[in-house]
Amino acid sequence: MKKLKQQIRLNEFRNSLFHILGLMSTLIGLLLLAALMFDLVRDGGARLSYAFLSNFPSRFPEKAGILSAWVGSFLLLLVTAAAAIPLGVAAGIYLEEYARKNWLNNIIEINIANLAGVPSIVYGLLALGVFVYLFNFGESVVTGGLTLALLILPMIIMATREAIRAIPQSMREASYALGATKWQTVRWHIIPYSLSGILTGVIIGLSRAIGETAPIITVGALTFIAFLPSSPVSSDFPFVSYDWLFDPFTVLPIQMFNWVSRPQQAFHLNAAAAGIILMIMTLLLNGIAIFIRYQSRKKIKW
Repeated sequence: MKKLKQQIRLNEFRNSLFHILGLMSTLIGLLLLAALMFDLVRDGGARLSYAFLSNFPSRFPEKAGILSAWVGSFLLLLVTAAAAIPLGVAAGIYLEEYARKNWLNNIIEINIANLAGVPSIVYGLLALGVFVYLFNFGESVVTGGLTLALLILPMIIMATREAIRAIPQSMREASYALGATKWQTVRWHIIPYSLSGILTGVIIGLSRAIGETAPIITVGALTFIAFLPSSPVSSDFPFVSYDWLFDPFTVLPIQMFNWVSRPQQAFHLNAAAAGIILMIMTLLLNGIAIFIRYQSRKKIKW
């Protein structure tokens, strides 16, 4: 009995120790993020204005802006999401719900896990050979978007599989018992209940994509651009133009790198202001995901 009490006290001490370590780790991460935000706001806060968002880059730091950079980042993220999210979620659902457990699928799973840790420059070199030279897409928005889609695709697949794997098997069996087909079970039960985990993986992937530089430079993104891609709206029927997909582009991380590499301190302040905009875009992505997740949970009947 005495030994049992000692074991209980030891377990309680371990639980308390783990709780303290976890809390300290969280606080350290939050403090580092707060310090980073404070440093960016202190250096670049004064440069934030409508003119900074609406002006093109310039050799005069007080006149320079990030119009072409944030528009390019937005368009690139649009292409990335359109390519990676449907393909990644569909692949995750297939591998977890439909694929047979054999040696071939085991090899596929191992390779997907390994691809998630491959350096981003490797994806840039792959895209350079495939999209730029083989498919002749050139140094364009669609090339950059597909490159980043390849980069985050393994992350979305793994996040989708883990979210689906967390759904109890009893839920599937109850659905089958009521006469539902495999697809009806996946469509009306598995996907809604795992949507929060899937969205988390998607947002983590897109947040990584929006800050990548190496693969984008590899496929030919410009370091200085004073014009915007073509408008997606056309005056002719069907009033939609896809010419912007094949236009040159730049993104916020490249613009920041360009300014930081210059000796003038004023350009460094511009880079800090661009960093604030980049973090705001990332936070907006997370906010949208939280809103969608909240709305989806409200519709689920437990």
